[in-house]
Amino acid sequence: TANGQVVYSITEETERGASVGNIAKDLGIDAATLSARKFRMITGSSKQYFNINASTGALSVNEPIDREQLCELKSACLLNYELVLENPLELYRMEFKVLDINDNSPSFPLSEYHINVPEFLSPGARFTLPIAQDLDEGTNSVQNYTLSPDEHFHLEMQTRGDGSKYPELVLKNALDREEQAAHRLVLTAKDGGDPPKSGHVPVIVAVLDTNDNAPEFEHSVYRASILENSPSGTLVVQVHATDLDEGPNGEIRYSFSNTTSADLQRMFLIHPHTGEVTVNGVLAVQRPLLEMLIEASDNGAFGMSSTAKLLVEITDVNNHGPEITITSLSSPIPEDAVPGTVIALLSIMDKDPGENGKVTCQIPDNLPFQLKPSLENYYSLLTSGLLDRELISGYNITITATDLGSPPITAQKTLWVQISDVNDNPPVFSADSFDVFVEENNPLGTLLYQVSASDPDMGENGRVSYMLRNSTVAGSALTSFLSVSLANGSIYATRAFDFEQLRSFYFQVEAKDNGSPTLSAAVTMNVYILDQNDNAPTILYPTSQNGSVAVEIVPRLADEDYLVTKVVADDEDSAQNAWLSYHLVHSSDSTLFRLAPHSGELRTTRSMRSTDFLKHKVVVVVRDHGDPPLSSTVTVGILLADTLPQALPDFDDSGEPPPLLNATNIYLIVSLACVSCIF
Repeated sequence: TANGQVVYSITEETERGASVGNIAKDLGIDAATLSARKFRMITGSSKQYFNINASTGALSVNEPIDREQLCELKSACLLNYELVLENPLELYRMEFKVLDINDNSPSFPLSEYHINVPEFLSPGARFTLPIAQDLDEGTNSVQNYTLSPDEHFHLEMQTRGDGSKYPELVLKNALDREEQAAHRLVLTAKDGGDPPKSGHVPVIVAVLDTNDNAPEFEHSVYRASILENSPSGTLVVQVHATDLDEGPNGEIRYSFSNTTSADLQRMFLIHPHTGEVTVNGVLAVQRPLLEMLIEASDNGAFGMSSTAKLLVEITDVNNHGPEITITSLSSPIPEDAVPGTVIALLSIMDKDPGENGKVTCQIPDNLPFQLKPSLENYYSLLTSGLLDRELISGYNITITATDLGSPPITAQKTLWVQISDVNDNPPVFSADSFDVFVEENNPLGTLLYQVSASDPDMGENGRVSYMLRNSTVAGSALTSFLSVSLANGSIYATRAFDFEQLRSFYFQVEAKDNGSPTLSAAVTMNVYILDQNDNAPTILYPTSQNGSVAVEIVPRLADEDYLVTKVVADDEDSAQNAWLSYHLVHSSDSTLFRLAPHSGELRTTRSMRSTDFLKHKVVVVVRDHGDPPLSSTVTVGILLADTLPQALPDFDDSGEPPPLLNATNIYLIVSLACVSCIF
């Protein structure tokens, strides 16, 4: 911010190295921090007139100042500097008043000045004399004039409207050209210095004969007003004078008096015959009121003249636009900068005076920034709201300055302010959970899924890493089942899954960014094991042991569709892998038995005949619907007998069952016989 101002006074021509003051002490700044805060002095001058010692804050002269060369004819000679400190950003204004010394003598514009005075003029007649220029100011400039002693002339001082004085030559006693045709006088200008300096110019007064009437103006003072941007040729005023003489002695010529400055005579022209005063070129003036003397001279052999004052008021027009200067800018700024953070200092100047030089300044309302005035013509650009780099990474801030002229003039300057990232966003998954399907018996290292989380932050703040959250699956650590890629979120199987042992489980993957502090998020993964056809059907009934054949007894009088037996099977797989079908692949008599493909029921296709064999064998295949399908086979022996005793002769003498019988089937035969007896 712009914090304060200090004013110093220094005499011109002060030698190099001379002490001016201590900037640290005068501004209340710790001198030890000047260097650390990267101080710098800013000035519009091409020369660096002053130095600051970075260690002590001592302010000294770097180059002697010539006030007259620097400020020319200005009454006040000022040098303006700005001292900028960083960390935090501060600005101080320094003003140096350059004091004058009496190092210039008064001088006249001409080496010799001539005045023609008619001999018939009465005492009291006045004549303008040249004024001296002294580049010094105040008391060191011209203070008074003196005239060498003469019995016919003396000197009187006159005062202008602005308070400045000029000399006039006054006729004290009547002249006689025949006695003395010329008078040689010396005009001396003295300044008020200590010691005083002076300048001299000879004044030659020629005494003229005849032509005893001087021109007379209609007005002693003429007033006019023009715009400062009036083009060349613009009429300012027309003066008019009359002369009672006749002929050449009464013909009048107009001109600017020698007391009118050369600058004004370059800016204005006066027509010698009409008295019209017009603009000549650009009106490069800083004063609102200009004063000139117009002289009317006749064309007599010894011309007479008189003067009138012309006062020209210069009306300001709004011909200068505001000038916007960025003194300091901090960019980028962090997105978590609090409202009120200073990001730039700027100055706005307008060279026009009065209302035309007053300026209003603004920035667009839809930005999180504001302009705050500090010192006159200085503003601070502050944050006024919260910033979010993920929404807007930078701002083009257009500063608009408008003066109060009519019509107003507007100037604009655009700043680019970049917003730097802070870690204010956690990683985000596209969903709260994901479903993963994997077939059992998978190879180790199978890629199951790749999760991805996005983080709108930049750099390390937006770089995401992945890891498994600690948990167990079926009593074992999750890491014995899965692994995840730290860099890309790929999830791999570290073991083969078995659908028959584990059908589903869930776990969580955590995504962390690399900011400070770290932010994270988690997603739930639901894993479903898909069944493969890796189990053949198991035949539960009829059973066989040690490779023996299961035996069923069918009454010889059994009718058609008699239930011989039912093949019962199971499959540990699921879905279509466990859908079973039954197929009769072999029968010793294909006309006698049929097998239901879905229920596994083995039935007779007709009534028994006396010619049918007593022993039969069928082979049944139980097949699932997997891809490829798996199957199991069972062989069933069938005995045609009405009672158990009828079946016993088929046993051999050793008491062992025939090949179609085993111990279990004998028990079943006995059981069936008992049941038959009961019913």
